[in-house]
Amino acid sequence: MYQRALEGKEKALGPDHTSTLDTVYNLGILYQTQGRLKEAEVMYQRALSGYSAALGSSHAKSLLVVKNIASLQLAKGSLSLQELIVKFANINN
Repeated sequence: MYQRALEGKEKALGPDHTSTLDTVYNLGILYQTQGRLKEAEVMYQRALSGYSAALGSSHAKSLLVVKNIASLQLAKGSLSLQELIVKFANINN
């Protein structure tokens, strides 16, 4: 359902519209919940890139995606909690 909504929003609003990005982000959440971690990461990275460009990297939506990327990386075992703290503490620097 989210995939069809995403396709419709991309067609109607464009791929970088914040409403489209909201759907991208929600699709990332769905994929993460389903254990589809690689697909979730792709969606989160796309949402973060779009939100940062449209709203700024300090905007609440951008930071929420960063939190989910950190959660995803912990779930994947990609980074330790300490590495994540260091990585994301300097996100706006």
